[in-house]
Amino acid sequence: MPIESEHRGSDSPYVARVWRGRTSGRETMTSIATSTWELVFWQEDGVMHAAARGPETAASSARIDGESTSLGISFAHGASMPHLAIPGIVDGSVESPHVEGRTFVLVGEEWEVPDFDNAEQFVARLVRAGVLTRDPLVDEVVWGGIARVGTRSVQRRVVTSTGLTRSAIRQIDRARSAAVLLAEGIAPLEVVNQLGYYDQPHLARSLQRFIGRTASELRSPPEGADALSLLYKPEGPTVS
Repeated sequence: MPIESEHRGSDSPYVARVWRGRTSGRETMTSIATSTWELVFWQEDGVMHAAARGPETAASSARIDGESTSLGISFAHGASMPHLAIPGIVDGSVESPHVEGRTFVLVGEEWEVPDFDNAEQFVARLVRAGVLTRDPLVDEVVWGGIARVGTRSVQRRVVTSTGLTRSAIRQIDRARSAAVLLAEGIAPLEVVNQLGYYDQPHLARSLQRFIGRTASELRSPPEGADALSLLYKPEGPTVS
């Protein structure tokens, strides 16, 4: 299999998901939109790399060539690094130039590259060192909570820590939830009703923009279709 991956949830309030993957050969992959940023570590041709990758606001195509292994830590809404401007890496990434063996440099300090099983311990060390912080208000208001501060302040804090507006986060995560339901065999009209789309054309436009697939393609993938990047149902309400 050219692309193999697995992922899991986390009990850390800073972490949304931990994933790992392996690729071999040549293949084109559809990278679906995601509302979270992440730290990604990958080894290619025996060389380790580390990067911070921002949220993706639309589906895109990515070319995979050769063999590599990778690990990703997707951060929860509200988790951010004070030294890293998340809005500046939306639909992009920044790679660390200081990676050697199994270590990389972050904020002038050397860190060991984590693995799939100890990601939370790595994150906890980042928190203790003040490299990673969390604004709990952001996660709360993204999912419909009521803030005790003004609307402008809320919007500024959401964009600062996530790089996206609340509306953009909800649209992306609703499309991801829709894709999961359709892949499970749920009828498009039922998905419309469950997730609060206006109608099926509204669902179709959302899927095309954020997932790069039609409802039919998700329910019954055509032979030879490109692989999809990590797809899971986001936690929390998705109706906007």
